[in-house]
Amino acid sequence: MNNRLNSATVGGHRYPACLLLTSLFIIITSCTGGTGGEKETSQESDLKPLFSRQELIDMNYPFGRYGKDVPLGDPDVEWKRSNPDILVYVPTGSGIYNGDNEHFLVFKAPKSEELLALWTQSSVEGSGNNHLVLARSADAVNWSAPAYLVGANYGRSELQASWGFPVVSKSGRIYIFYTKEVEPYDNNRQGSGTMGCIFSDDNGVTWTPPEEIPMPRSKYDNPDTTYPKNWIVWQRPTKDSEDKWIAGYTLITSNTVMKDEPNWVNADSRCYFMRFMNLDEDPFPNELEIDWYPENDLGLEVQNPVYPHLSVAQEPAVVLLPDGRLFTIMRNMTGFIYYAVSSDQGKTWTDPEMLRYSDDGPGIEHPMSPCPIYRLTNGKFVLFFHNNTGERLGYDQAAKHWDINVANVVRNPTYYAVGEFNAMAKQPIWFGDPVEILNTGDVAVPPKMTAEIGTYPSVTEFGGKTILWYPDRKRYLLGKYLELGDE
Repeated sequence: MNNRLNSATVGGHRYPACLLLTSLFIIITSCTGGTGGEKETSQESDLKPLFSRQELIDMNYPFGRYGKDVPLGDPDVEWKRSNPDILVYVPTGSGIYNGDNEHFLVFKAPKSEELLALWTQSSVEGSGNNHLVLARSADAVNWSAPAYLVGANYGRSELQASWGFPVVSKSGRIYIFYTKEVEPYDNNRQGSGTMGCIFSDDNGVTWTPPEEIPMPRSKYDNPDTTYPKNWIVWQRPTKDSEDKWIAGYTLITSNTVMKDEPNWVNADSRCYFMRFMNLDEDPFPNELEIDWYPENDLGLEVQNPVYPHLSVAQEPAVVLLPDGRLFTIMRNMTGFIYYAVSSDQGKTWTDPEMLRYSDDGPGIEHPMSPCPIYRLTNGKFVLFFHNNTGERLGYDQAAKHWDINVANVVRNPTYYAVGEFNAMAKQPIWFGDPVEILNTGDVAVPPKMTAEIGTYPSVTEFGGKTILWYPDRKRYLLGKYLELGDE
């Protein structure tokens, strides 16, 4: 116990008196809902202290712990830990329906000077009530409350909508595609389903009823066609050199084809791509023409070093290079990011290999976590990653037996590196030194009980500023201005 703090004993634990008083004040004055806007959400939260990890440990974990040495923080104030510049959404109250917020995709509204934010919301990931919501802002700082779009609605017995991603046509029609839960499902409810689609012609104010878009079968899908595919898209699609939208997606092998090994990270998987051929013509969902790549149905593979009979290659992020080629990077289990290049709009790809800072430089360390990359209007690229090989605080993602979900520990801190195109190099983007930008101090929060940060973010250039939009511990949705300078 930190002796400089006056304390009281409750339930066998000793807490600082100031903590007990402010916690009681919050309980009395709290309400359900969420908050968007500037940094400070309320006078109540201002009164509550933000303890360091060591202080929480010294106080005998007053809010609980995750694992043997990861303390839980006070969810009322933990949004402050990464020093955000903008608050988009901070859930308050019970969090029964809105406590988990992730896959945070911010994009420019097509028919106004606004930003729109799309994300997947639930009580907690995997609980069975995923739904999509949308918020909007005219200044990138003050945000509307999220509006429900589709999925499991509160208090109703409905199937889920998960991992939505937007695509905007030239006329301004906004399509949202997502993993649409159906019955029966294959591997798991939130990652198995058809492709759902809704669209809006009035700048995201009203939306059509959901429809389903056929997806081709793969040899990695359940042979029983009554079961859907196991797939996910998370990062916004990009335009290729022929002005077609292309999105990377993960195809998870059905457990009827290849059994998973222990721990969720060891699921047989590959990277595939979908190319929207006529989306700019504003077709109805049943008229959409989509080409599915690679054409050989092999996908991009990365051997799992723990279980070499498996491929683990997931969540491809795609950017267009200045020479017209497509460049994709993917998460995997090697402890490093891998990349591949396509010279034919995604039909075929080079064999994936380790992403390095330069051709002869060291590999870019990264655990099993999304690793987004974005091309900026100045021609440079910015990569976000965790700069560790999957080992932190005594935990190892490669261990065959986990006591906790190790991803909740190794996905912190978040770094960025600025990249530049190198036309003469084997690896076409070379990166500068890593810079830490987000850090939770290894303090977890409910409901996910994770200390991760910066997973499933997005980047916009709006109002003369480059903004990183990031989930913090899959609870808070925040923004931070990127000052990339001449790096």
